[in-house]
Amino acid sequence: MSVLKANCPSCAAPIEFQKGSTIVLVCPFCRSAVARTDRGLADLGKVAEILDSESPLKLGLKGHFKGQRFELTGRAQMRHELGGVWDEWYATFSNGWVGWLAEAQGKFYLTFYQPLPEGAQIPAFDSLQLGQTIEAIPSQTPLMVTEKGTATSVAADGEIPYRLEPNERSNYADLSGKNNAFGTIDYSINPPWAFVGNQVSLEEIGLGDAKSVKREAQRVSTEGVGCPNCAGPLSLTAPDKAERVTCPYCNSLLDVNQGKLTWLKALSPPPVPPDFVLKIGMEGTFMNDAKFRIIGAVVRSVNIDGVKYFWHEYLLYNPLIGFRWLVHSDNHWNFVEPVNPADVESTQIYGTGSTVNYNGQAYKIFQDAPAMVEFVQGEFYWRVEQGETVRATDYVAPPLMLSKEIADKEINWSLGTFLKREEVEKAFNVTNLPYPTIIAPNQPFLHNGLLRASLVVLLAAIAVFAVAGILFKPSFSGPPLSFDQVFLLPAKSSGDVKTVVYSSPVLFEKNSLTTLTISADIDYERWSEFDVSLVPANTELNKNDPEQVKPSEELYKSWAYQYIGSNKFNRLAATGEYQIRAEGRWQDWEKPLTLKFGLTQYARSGISMEFLLSILFFIPPVLFLLYKAHFEGRRWEGSNMPRPFFLERIFSGVLSGK
Repeated sequence: MSVLKANCPSCAAPIEFQKGSTIVLVCPFCRSAVARTDRGLADLGKVAEILDSESPLKLGLKGHFKGQRFELTGRAQMRHELGGVWDEWYATFSNGWVGWLAEAQGKFYLTFYQPLPEGAQIPAFDSLQLGQTIEAIPSQTPLMVTEKGTATSVAADGEIPYRLEPNERSNYADLSGKNNAFGTIDYSINPPWAFVGNQVSLEEIGLGDAKSVKREAQRVSTEGVGCPNCAGPLSLTAPDKAERVTCPYCNSLLDVNQGKLTWLKALSPPPVPPDFVLKIGMEGTFMNDAKFRIIGAVVRSVNIDGVKYFWHEYLLYNPLIGFRWLVHSDNHWNFVEPVNPADVESTQIYGTGSTVNYNGQAYKIFQDAPAMVEFVQGEFYWRVEQGETVRATDYVAPPLMLSKEIADKEINWSLGTFLKREEVEKAFNVTNLPYPTIIAPNQPFLHNGLLRASLVVLLAAIAVFAVAGILFKPSFSGPPLSFDQVFLLPAKSSGDVKTVVYSSPVLFEKNSLTTLTISADIDYERWSEFDVSLVPANTELNKNDPEQVKPSEELYKSWAYQYIGSNKFNRLAATGEYQIRAEGRWQDWEKPLTLKFGLTQYARSGISMEFLLSILFFIPPVLFLLYKAHFEGRRWEGSNMPRPFFLERIFSGVLSGK
């Protein structure tokens, strides 16, 4: 390793360029940026002291990536045009690689310079569109533009592999790809350079044991911070990350610049006085017992058909995890985390389709409207402004809500998880949070499991009945009972005299299905008339006093030629022996008549019980489906998008197991 020793051109203190790739070295004595050129050393000017961001990283830390060891040898600190500072750590590898480890809001991104294929060109900065895929940059997964902006170099330390100019402004674009792929385009160089890599954890790169650097002497003292407008004492939870803070005494919006407060303006009172049920400074436990503190609160609104709807958002902060949000709307709660925009898929124009997919789950669009900041309290990591507006689009797949916010130069996706009121009370150790009165966009239907189980039971019952019907023919059991009897009716003394005959006793089952056929041996030009009924079997009574026997079943009265008729009946109240009684006369009364009874009987085998059981199996799923339809109808009352089809609404979450 070649080491270049020299003296600082500003203060003459001894300095050393340890790495051959180093272009600029920050003098540890006078904070001058010393550049190495072909003509010697050049003083580029003073650089500010590094702002303490409680980073777990520090110069000299050693790690490993893909089997190669590296050392953090430089650090540049950049400021976003909307506020906020991020760090870029220069990593030199033992095999000659040069990488950048960017640190922003608790996340880490390791990238390397990516040469472009011959003839490939990166689009100009002004022509970049949010959501655009940059085809020119080689990558394992397509990279899309998620942010474009202008950064200012505010501080540096150690050795830097490029010509760092203090307070230099440069354009950049951040890119995202699936599976945590990340990239950035540096437009300070012409033609612009591309850097490609991944979001990583410190454990993945061998820095899992790194601890936050404590620089108490240089930290902003919360005890000494006062409002520049009313001198009221302020206590900042994240003074090195805050960009905006509000004064609770005079309702002023203050700018935070490296710990110095500047009065911006007095906040206008919101149309609806904010009723924050949680207070700034409260601590809640989320994400496997991680503690978050509420450091800010926002009132936001959307305008739907001329009506404003308001909700509250609480900014949560954990030094090791970063920022999260707790959203309170219509007394419903959601814990919100950031999402990689490239992991959200849509088959239509990016982010505007009726459905999007994330992590294998389809989300249905619920609302699309401009969202405006109405009021703020506390401190924030960006330069929030009253009246600030973004386009907000919500997609739901209960209990999840996927939200997209588009500003002029940035796309942000976040994932909200529905929380019960009791869960929020437990997290903050509070009671008596207000109860909701409407259905939330991503409120889960709690009975999907029971509905799914009842449908499974119903389908199983239908299958059993179907198989039983095929194998066992359950409609009728046993062979049919056949009965035939022929009567030779003697001639009568007069045509007005009626003849009565009884069949032999026949055993009839309750609710049996019976077909009776009667025919007479006459030609087509003659007539016969008979009344046919079913009576209890009593041979002696029927023979001796037929007029005193009351029919149990009147089958039919007939007037016919040759063929008299047939009838089906199954209305017998009890099983027992019966006789068929026929009373009638015929045209050729002076001649005998042959009368024939033909009877076929089928015994029932519980078809009514099957029907009742089927009804019982149908009742639970029908009731659950009706309740689900009512529940989903109330959910979609709050949407300004076309509602899903009826069947899609009532079966959502049932088949998927959600």
